[in-house]
Amino acid sequence: MQTERIKKLPLFILCIVLIMVMAFFATACNGSAAKDNPISSLQSNSEQPEYNQLGEGKTKLMFTVVDEKGNETQFEIHTDEETVGKALSELGLIAGEESTYGLYVKTVNDITLDYDKDGMYWAFYINDEYSQTGVDSTPITKGESYSFKAEKE
Repeated sequence: MQTERIKKLPLFILCIVLIMVMAFFATACNGSAAKDNPISSLQSNSEQPEYNQLGEGKTKLMFTVVDEKGNETQFEIHTDEETVGKALSELGLIAGEESTYGLYVKTVNDITLDYDKDGMYWAFYINDEYSQTGVDSTPITKGESYSFKAEKE
């Protein structure tokens, strides 16, 4: 019976070593997968996106600028204005020309686009959907997010 235990001991040790090796590789693979996959590392990371906070007021609106290179700048705006256009204009985030259709936005966050030169323009979005209203006539609605994205015709 003693010899039988001695024969099983190397098998037992081998099994323990194999389990430890498998555990090591499983941990190492999961760690490198998070580094290789930015989405999974963002989901596991509890950090919130960083917003530039501007203005003063009781109403809060979330505003994002996506430039012609795809870079995003996010703002948390505090205002007492009633429309998105007035709130953004008041803080100097948008500028443009008045037209019969309302404000034609040419500059957003100090970036000017010229449709006549390169076909680029600022598109206004509400909750990531192309807006059916102009920025100067869009009321600020709690829970909605607003953005201007540089687009090319």
